[in-house]
Amino acid sequence: MKTLNKIYSVYGLAIFALVFIALLPFFLLAIFVKPLEKTAGFLNHIWAKTFFFLLLLNRSKIVYEEKLSRKQRYIFCANHFSFLDIPTMGLINHNYKFIGKSSLRKIPLWGYMYSKLHILVDRNSLRDKHASWVKCKEAVENGYSIAFFPEGGILSKNPPELARFKEGSFKIAIEEQIPIVPVTIHNNHLLLPDEKPLVLYPGIVSLKVHKPIWPSGTDDLALHDLKDKVRSVIEHELKVYHASR
Repeated sequence: MKTLNKIYSVYGLAIFALVFIALLPFFLLAIFVKPLEKTAGFLNHIWAKTFFFLLLLNRSKIVYEEKLSRKQRYIFCANHFSFLDIPTMGLINHNYKFIGKSSLRKIPLWGYMYSKLHILVDRNSLRDKHASWVKCKEAVENGYSIAFFPEGGILSKNPPELARFKEGSFKIAIEEQIPIVPVTIHNNHLLLPDEKPLVLYPGIVSLKVHKPIWPSGTDDLALHDLKDKVRSVIEHELKVYHASR
C-alpha cells in the first residue's frame, strides 16, 4: 500500500507540473500584457479544475451557501492544513490575488508566475509585510478580490483544529469595508498530510464557500468581531463535517 501511495504521489506531482506547463504561455501573457492580467484568476480556476479532474477523476466537491457576485470584491479566508490547499482555492472561480509566503518564489517556473501575478510576503520582515499590505490595498482598489490563509501558514499541530488567526486580512476588510467570505477546506490534511516525505492519498477534495460577512464598523472592536465570526463559521463547519465521518 505504501508503494502504491508513493507512485500516486509522483503521479500527482507530474500532473500538477504538466497542467501548469500547458497553461504557462497563457500565464506569461497575463504577466507581460497588462490588459490580460485579470485573466489570471480564470487561468487558476482552469488549472485547478483540470488538475483535480486528472488527479482524482473529478472527485472534487465545492458547495456555495450563497451565489457570489462577479462585480463584488471579497476577501476569501480559508483554513490551511495542507499544501493541497493552494490549488484547492483555485476551484473558486473568482478574480482574486493570493497572499502567500515568499518562500514560494523558490519553486521553479511556478514560483516566478506566482510572484508576478499574486502577492508574496516574508512575515519575518516588517518592511516586506508593509510592502505586501500596500500591494493588497492597491489590488482591492483595482477591483481584485484577495485570498488569504488567516492562520499564516500550516501551523496547526492537530488538524482539523485551527491555529490562531492573524489580523491582516481582517484589517483590509475593515479599512476597505468589503465582506469576508469564510472558506472551509474539509479534509486536505488527510489527502496530503503536512509530513516529510509528502505522501498523497486518494479521496475527495471538499470545500464549502460560506456566506459573505460584512464588517460591522471601522474600529478595533469591529475588527475583532469580524475575525471571531469568520473563525466561528469555519470551526463549526469543520466540527460538523468530521463528526459525520
